Order: sequence, then C-alpha cells, then structure tokens
Amino acid sequence: MRVIGLGRAGGSLAGALATAGWDVLEPLGRGDDVSTAAVGADLVVIATPDAVIGEVAAAVEPVDGTVVAHLAGSLGLEVLDRHRRRAGLHPLVSLPSPEIGGPRLAAGAWFAVAGDPLVHQVVADLNGHAFEVADEDRAAYHAAACIAANHLVALLGQVERVAAGVGVPFDAYLDLARDTLDNVAALGAGEALTGPAARGDEATITRHRVALPPSERPAYDALAAEARRLARQSQERRPPRP
Repeated sequence: MRVIGLGRAGGSLAGALATAGWDVLEPLGRGDDVSTAAVGADLVVIATPDAVIGEVAAAVEPVDGTVVAHLAGSLGLEVLDRHRRRAGLHPLVSLPSPEIGGPRLAAGAWFAVAGDPLVHQVVADLNGHAFEVADEDRAAYHAAACIAANHLVALLGQVERVAAGVGVPFDAYLDLARDTLDNVAALGAGEALTGPAARGDEATITRHRVALPPSERPAYDALAAEARRLARQSQERRPPRP
C-alpha cells in the first residue's frame, strides 16, 4: 500500500499497517508526482486535507485492481470517481502524531468504512472494528465525531481556564471527567447525567453564571441548556412509578 499525504493521519496508518505486516511503499507528499502512485500498490490511501482529495485523486492514474481510498470522515466516494475501485476509511481515533496514532490504530480502533471490501481487510488486520456509513450520512457522522473529540477538548479548555482562576489543580477535574466518561459507558448519557441541570436546580445555575467571567457564560449557557434537554428526555423514557 502507499499513502499520499505526510501528515498525522497518513503517517499513523502507514505505521500501523507496517506493524501489521503490510508492505508499505514510499509515501508521497506535497510537490511529489502522484500520477503513478497506484503502480505496484494494491491500496492507495489519500491522506491529504479534505479540500484537495478530489484533485489528488484525479491526478492519480487509475490502475486495474488498485483500490484508491481516502481518510476523510465527512466526504463520500464521489471525490474518487475516476477510480473503479474506491473506498472510504475514516479512523474514529484521535491522531495527534504518527508516533501516538500508529499504536492507537493497531489497538482495536473503530473505523467508518465505505466502498471496496478491501478496507474491511485493513480493519481486520489492525484488529479493529468496522461500521459502514452511507455517503449521505457522512457529514452528520463526522459532526458527531468532532463533538466527541474536538468539542470535548474545547470544553476541557474552558474547565482549565475556570479552574486556574480559583487555584484548583486541573488534574482534579480531569479525574472527574474520566469518571464521568466511565459512567456514560456503563449507564448511557441520560442516566449518567448529574448536577444542577439534572435535578432542576436553577438557583445553583444562576450562581454559576454570576461567578463566571462574561466570556465563559455563552458556552456554559449552551451546555446547561443541553443538560436540561437530556434530563427531560431521560425522565420521559423512565417508566412511571407505580
């Protein structure tokens, strides 16, 4: 296989597949001629920024028998239309660097797949878990991925700022967040929800808003509203008491 794109995702996948026994050819990066990238490869993975995937795919000369795949979460297969065998392979994993990302991809990761069945073999060789996402659903799927990863990091950034303002160690809140994720895994989001929004304690929420700097209130307000909605939905799903 060959990777086009020398970033974190491409480097992580190349490293993971090399560890799994795949023959990984020399990667191609910006400025390289990609026209013959499919020659001698059973799989070409385009790991460039989403905006140029179509352009890169069009520059690769099709080779019968070679699968051309991309790693984009929000794109369908239409950007690979020049190629008869095409696929999507999106790792639902945080890949901050190839050194960290490679082992994560080889440790039973989840992958959103589409198109040619060869990508199922890729996932199997990485001891991963594959699920299919239709082209028309990929943008919504990727939005959920961004909420779970990127938005979670942004939220913890807010925790870090507010904690620093009152002199509380950030690590204490990280332990709380880890416990909370464990609760969600065990109980589901609705049953794991605790705190003032879950119990309808609007007085405490008001005190929070007064204590927070004005710049922190919009995010707090938005997520308090989401917590209220989750609490309502959870209550509606519970059977009535006898």
